[in-house]
Amino acid sequence: MGVYEELIERGLLAQVTDEEQIREMVNAGKATFYIGFDPTADSLHVGHFMALCLMKRLQMAGNKPIALVGGGTGMIGDPSGRTDMRKMMTKETIAHNCECFRKQMSRFIHFGEGENDAIMVNNGDWLLDLNYIDFLRDVGPHFSVNNMLRARCYEQRMEKGLSFLEFNYMIMQAYDFYRLYQDYGCNMQFGGDDQWSNMLAGTELIRKKLGKDAHAMTITLLLNSEGKKMGKTASGAVWLDPEKTSPYDFYQYWRNIDDADVIKCIKMLTFLPLSEIHEMEKWEGAELNRAKEILAHELCELVHGKEEADKAEAAAKAVFSGAASENMPTYTVTEGDLKEGKIDILSILVNAKLCGSRGDARRNVEQGGVSVSDEKVTDSHKEYGREELSGEGLIVKRGKKNFVRVIFQG
Repeated sequence: MGVYEELIERGLLAQVTDEEQIREMVNAGKATFYIGFDPTADSLHVGHFMALCLMKRLQMAGNKPIALVGGGTGMIGDPSGRTDMRKMMTKETIAHNCECFRKQMSRFIHFGEGENDAIMVNNGDWLLDLNYIDFLRDVGPHFSVNNMLRARCYEQRMEKGLSFLEFNYMIMQAYDFYRLYQDYGCNMQFGGDDQWSNMLAGTELIRKKLGKDAHAMTITLLLNSEGKKMGKTASGAVWLDPEKTSPYDFYQYWRNIDDADVIKCIKMLTFLPLSEIHEMEKWEGAELNRAKEILAHELCELVHGKEEADKAEAAAKAVFSGAASENMPTYTVTEGDLKEGKIDILSILVNAKLCGSRGDARRNVEQGGVSVSDEKVTDSHKEYGREELSGEGLIVKRGKKNFVRVIFQG
C-alpha cells in the first residue's frame, strides 16, 4: 500500500485537485509540499495535529515538507471559519511564535539539509516588503472579485462584515504558493478542508502566471461524533506546549474522549499499523477503555516523548484507583495566593485549570461536581489554610476524571 492509499484508508483526505497525479507524486516521494501555520499564539495546539501528522507521514514516504510560517499573513489574520477579526500582533510577537512552532514541529518532522529534510520558510520575507502598486499590477488581474466573494472561506465573515484587510488574505496565500513554487520547487499545498478556496486560488495563480500545474489536497477536519472541532476543554485549547497543557492533561484529554471517536482518532492520528487498528475496530465495552489508553499514550509520546507519556499514564491510573501519585498534575499555592492565611475553593479550581472561570467553578461546586480528598464540596465559599495544604496536600477533583494535587509552598 502506498502512502496515498494509506491516507485514504485512515480517513485523512477530503478534497484533491487531480487524484491520479497527486497519488503518483506522493507515492513516489516526488512531492515538495507546504502547509501554512499562522503564528497566532506561541504554541501549536490539537487543531494543528492533523497537519503535523500528515507532514510526518509524507516525509517518511520520501516527500519534502515546507513549514510555511505566516510572518506576513499573520499581520492580517485568516478570516476562514471566523465571525470576528483576529487580534493584531507585533512583528516581535510573530517572530517569537514562529520560533516556538519550529521547536514543536521538530517532534514530528526532521529539519536539515538533506534531499527530503523539512525546511521552515517565513512568508514575511516576501510579503512585508512588497510594493503595493507593483503587487496590484502583477497579481490583481488574475483574481475575479465575483469568484472571491463566493468562496467558502469568507462566508461567516460576510455575515458581520468582511474588512478589506481580510479580503486580501486569499490573494496573499495564493501569492505564497506562487513564490514557493518559484523559489523552492514547491508543487503541492496541503491544508485543512476550510482552506480549499484559498488553495485553489494558489494553483490558479501559478497556472495563469507560469503556465505550470500545481496541486492542492485538503485534510479532513478533526471533528467529534457530534460534528464539533476537537481540541477544546473547559479551560480552553489543548496545547502542545507542556507549560500550557501539561503532559498529564494532554493524556487525559485523549483518554476521556467519547467511545464513538476513539477508533477514528487512532486511525487518523497515530502511526499504529492499520492491521492492528482493524482488530481494535472489533473491540466493545470495556475494551474501548484500553483503546483510549493506547490513543492517549501514543499521542502523548509523539508530542512529549515516551518518558512523559509513561508518567502521565501512571498518574492517570493511580488517580482512577483513588491513590495519589507523584506524577499527578500539581497546583502549588504560594503565600501570595492566600488571603488571611487561606485560599477559597473557587480560586483553587480556576488557578489549577480545573475550571475556566470563577462562574464555571461556582456552578460545578453548587451542582455537586467538586470533591476535595473524596469529600464533596457544595459551599462555594469554602476555604483551606496552610496546614491543610501542607505535606501531601489535598486532591481536588472536578467531575469524574479531572484531578489535581494542591499543595502549599511558603
